[in-house]
Amino acid sequence: MLRVVKPKTKQARRVLEKRAPKIKENVKKALLLHGTSTSAVVKGVLSDLHHIKKDGGNAVHWTRKNENIRPFEPAGAAPLEFFSKKTDCSLVVFGSHSKKRPNNIVFGRFYDNHVYDFMELGVERYKSVKDHGGARKFSPQVGSKPCFAFIGEAFESDEKCRQFKEMMLDFFRGEEVDRINLAGLDRVFVCVATATKQVLFRHCAIRLMKSGTKVPQIVLVDVGPSLDMVFRRNQTPGEELRKEAMRTVSKAPQKKIKNVSSDMMDGKVGRIYMPKQEVRCRASLCHGRETRLFTGWRDRAEENEGLKKRASRSGCSSSRRGKER
Repeated sequence: MLRVVKPKTKQARRVLEKRAPKIKENVKKALLLHGTSTSAVVKGVLSDLHHIKKDGGNAVHWTRKNENIRPFEPAGAAPLEFFSKKTDCSLVVFGSHSKKRPNNIVFGRFYDNHVYDFMELGVERYKSVKDHGGARKFSPQVGSKPCFAFIGEAFESDEKCRQFKEMMLDFFRGEEVDRINLAGLDRVFVCVATATKQVLFRHCAIRLMKSGTKVPQIVLVDVGPSLDMVFRRNQTPGEELRKEAMRTVSKAPQKKIKNVSSDMMDGKVGRIYMPKQEVRCRASLCHGRETRLFTGWRDRAEENEGLKKRASRSGCSSSRRGKER
């Protein structure tokens, strides 16, 4: 039986609550690392991906060499699962270089700190962000939401292209929001599937130029990185694991609020409790001091009491006269 270690400090308790499963998940973080042998192209790709993903602390980049990591082997993926749990990252990008698979990039996803799927790509052509020197002034704003454009029928029919599409959406989606400002849409990720089993990845900035009409002219400026990649190996999840990972809750349980109800006509209706108010009281305590009623209230109260006394006296006198008669 496994021993359950309870947190001893409030900080540790907050960290565990943040990592606990939620109905509305946190932004997925990405871990970028490389193996024992690498190349300048692989290092540049990892650095540029970290530059795009790092806003809000959503990316962790390790530059040291990591041994005994083989994603497509059961024992070789164990270090990645350990690093995922340690850094609380559900996405991983692993770079390596060898004679058999040069400039190799592996995208992976985790579910419950265990391997969900992997996608291996080979970089054939690469142009970094620094090489797009003239496009730095068109760099996207921090925290902006990106657009996605997947061009090609293969993204709907081919299995590897569909898996690549899902990974790109998970990797660059960011925080899920209900509303968005159209002025904040200033970049787009363009992925093109060619007939030669290649994927062209481009990161472009959206610029609105004057067109002489009310509708501006949209121009895409390539800001990098630009990648031409080819598919290699892939690993897909099982049917049971996929169903468990895709399970969602229809509605979040709402805490019942007392004395609040909803009506079809009036909408939200509330009920409040009002204690009995002693308006005719002569004096009341307010903030620790004795206060008297207003003059108008006091005069009316005295008039009412005088009328009652007169009526009672007249009633007593009439009853006595009746007895004497």
